[in-house]
Amino acid sequence: MVAVVAGVVGFFVVVRSSAFVAHAVPHGAFGGAAGAFWLGINTLFGLGAFAVLGALGIGWLGRRGRHDVVTALSLVLMLGLGALFLSFSVEYAPEVYSLLFGEVLGVARSQLLPIAALGAACLAASAGLYRPLLLASLMPEVAEARGLRLVGLETGFLLVVAMATTMTVPVVGAFLMFSLTIGPAGAARSITDSPARAIGLSVAIALVIAWGAIAVAYLSNWPIGFFVGTFGLAVYTTGRAWARWRPRTTAAPELSTA
Repeated sequence: MVAVVAGVVGFFVVVRSSAFVAHAVPHGAFGGAAGAFWLGINTLFGLGAFAVLGALGIGWLGRRGRHDVVTALSLVLMLGLGALFLSFSVEYAPEVYSLLFGEVLGVARSQLLPIAALGAACLAASAGLYRPLLLASLMPEVAEARGLRLVGLETGFLLVVAMATTMTVPVVGAFLMFSLTIGPAGAARSITDSPARAIGLSVAIALVIAWGAIAVAYLSNWPIGFFVGTFGLAVYTTGRAWARWRPRTTAAPELSTA
């Protein structure tokens, strides 16, 4: 479930050049998980609350200042709150540690249904936003001329990232969520210019990375996270090498909005 969602959402992250946002929202959302742990409630609620608030804050403040600066300040604020919440706790629970580095084989059975629901909502939202968001990402002037509300699309995209963060961080962690989102999508965009094929290829690569990392970690007894990050970098490098040496074509991306 995580690999499929990361592959789909990662495509839009790469197309919109929003890698910093995809990095900041999961890391900042960790602060909410730490706060929920301190209050003694399900960390998934705190994770989701901070992910949504962080995404909305970046979207709102980004319209009034430099987007990268606003994203960085939001990340610093949420991480600072996370450090504060952890200082109130008398112990550093393995659950909190897993939210940073992931615990693929330690996901509680009770978390599967919420993760599945969030994943389905994330995919549905991505499907609904697909055509207008793609047009706004690649040709913002044309999208605005057609009457699309760029601010609303930006907010919708950030909320999709927040939902993806909430469902993926408990499984792969805040650090590895970024790798699983960017690596496969970046490689897919280097291999094909077709958005539909790029999304399908991104999902396929993410699935191979996820299952491959589990298998190799089992055989080697090394952390799964190491292989997720390494495989993500390897496929991206391979994709960039293919893009550099493949025959040049003049075909334009498939941007039909009919």
